[in-house]
Amino acid sequence: MATARVLTVANTSCLLSKTTSFLAKQGPYSTSLCFTRRRAASSLSSSCRRSFACTAIYNPEVQIKEEGQPETLDYRVFFVDRVGQKVSPWHDIPLQVGNGVFNFVVEIPKESSAKMEVATDEPHTPIKQDTKKGKLRYYPYNINWNYGLLPQTWEDPSLANSEVEGAFGDNDPGESRRKIGEVLKVKPLAALAMIDEGELDWKIVAISLDDPKASLVNDIDDVEKHFPGTLTAIRDWFRDYKIPDGKPANKFGLGNKAANKDFALKVITETNESWAKLVKRSIPAGDLSLA
Repeated sequence: MATARVLTVANTSCLLSKTTSFLAKQGPYSTSLCFTRRRAASSLSSSCRRSFACTAIYNPEVQIKEEGQPETLDYRVFFVDRVGQKVSPWHDIPLQVGNGVFNFVVEIPKESSAKMEVATDEPHTPIKQDTKKGKLRYYPYNINWNYGLLPQTWEDPSLANSEVEGAFGDNDPGESRRKIGEVLKVKPLAALAMIDEGELDWKIVAISLDDPKASLVNDIDDVEKHFPGTLTAIRDWFRDYKIPDGKPANKFGLGNKAANKDFALKVITETNESWAKLVKRSIPAGDLSLA
């Protein structure tokens, strides 16, 4: 399932997120921008809120509860509220903070290679390490940004995007290294339309509000000004990371270029609207967990 993913670039925090987030690498790109896969940014009316579970935690005071040992099949990172009840980082943490700021949940810390992601088919959707054929999955090299998700977003696999060569959603939910499960406040700045085996996988680039340059970076042109080369580095990383495994390079829509902030916000809004339909059961959920 695909959520919006975010990547941040900056000296203190970079995030990538599927529209789920990546951090930018140190050196010339070591300031904090976020990259996220999109989930919709529009706020939900009371009629859209889930009647079958708790509504979003509007002041998300959540803690992390680890179960199992890292880099094992049983390892899970759960989110619990102030009274110790498990909550979903996908459904229960609000997307919007207000004033153009969004919550971002770190799945993969910068400079790590374990492919961590929200388990969208498990109760409370904890973060776990992805598997393939029963084996833990790793990127062939470290990801250079903090990577994660925008809560309350979903890329509907039944919808084709006419702006990106008709690609369909992939069904998925900045510079200091962050921790798995950290919830950061970020500003979206740009969007990349990655096409992975024919499926559209939005990557949203964002900056964490606690980055020293956050006040200076408000759109795609500011990214190039204050973090030159970062957007190209992000695109190239996601284009090439499957090549060492003998697979073809990923492609990108929108002329192989990043789109601006307004486009990123549009992507977030659309994926949030898809999520709202999902949790209202207007769309079949299949194996996705809505708890």
